[in-house]
Amino acid sequence: MTRPRSTVPKLDGILAGSDEPVFRVLPQRVMDDMKRSRSESALLWNSIYPRAQPALAMARLLSLTPLWGSGIEPVSDNLIPYYWGFDQTGVRLPQLDRVLEAIDGPGPRTEVDLFLLGESEIICVEAKHMAGLGSCGRYGSGRCPEIYSLPAEPSCRYWAKEDSRFSTVIDFGLQPERDDPAPPCNRHYQLGRTALVGNALAERLNRRLHLWLMLPKERWGALERDWIDFTERITDNQLWRRLRVLAWEDIHAFYPLL
Repeated sequence: MTRPRSTVPKLDGILAGSDEPVFRVLPQRVMDDMKRSRSESALLWNSIYPRAQPALAMARLLSLTPLWGSGIEPVSDNLIPYYWGFDQTGVRLPQLDRVLEAIDGPGPRTEVDLFLLGESEIICVEAKHMAGLGSCGRYGSGRCPEIYSLPAEPSCRYWAKEDSRFSTVIDFGLQPERDDPAPPCNRHYQLGRTALVGNALAERLNRRLHLWLMLPKERWGALERDWIDFTERITDNQLWRRLRVLAWEDIHAFYPLL
């Protein structure tokens, strides 16, 4: 849990709402990113906050034509945004810390950019600007214990620990072994962890899980293959139907600011 700040630095990238209490508890990385008007964090806040006063209508979001996704029946749910796990008043999303402790253990915690919480639904949003989808840092630095057989490195909990296994929601094939080529869990590490957290959170909150990607239209071509490969590994057919990719531009156009 982040310790509240006594003061909030000037956030040049924020167009509205910089006095909201959430800015006293957001992670420092996010705060630093908010200082730049073209940053990923500023894009997310500026796109969602002014359009969610007090909430976003899920039926309107579902009426947007996605860059990728199948049609589902409209859902009459009003969605409260939780930015990096906090609502705009600085209140933590219920059960989130317990889920992160159970899924991620004592290491670095999964940081979901945006949760949209309704009475019956919960949407986990991976928000992108110019960055790609995150891969596994341990594999990239030659420290994957399964492939590089490093005794000093603890086994990957997303393969070894029952409550944290990727196989809960995703089929990444067989567990990697020494000298295997790059495994799918490296390619889809960020989305995989987000799916695990979202699934566990939905169960605890008795909500139906949706997993969405939001990004600029110009970035879709670069991320499309990775996203589609990830979606084809989702083992729950109903969850697969609730995966979606939306363009920031379409959200902006559909929710013009007065």
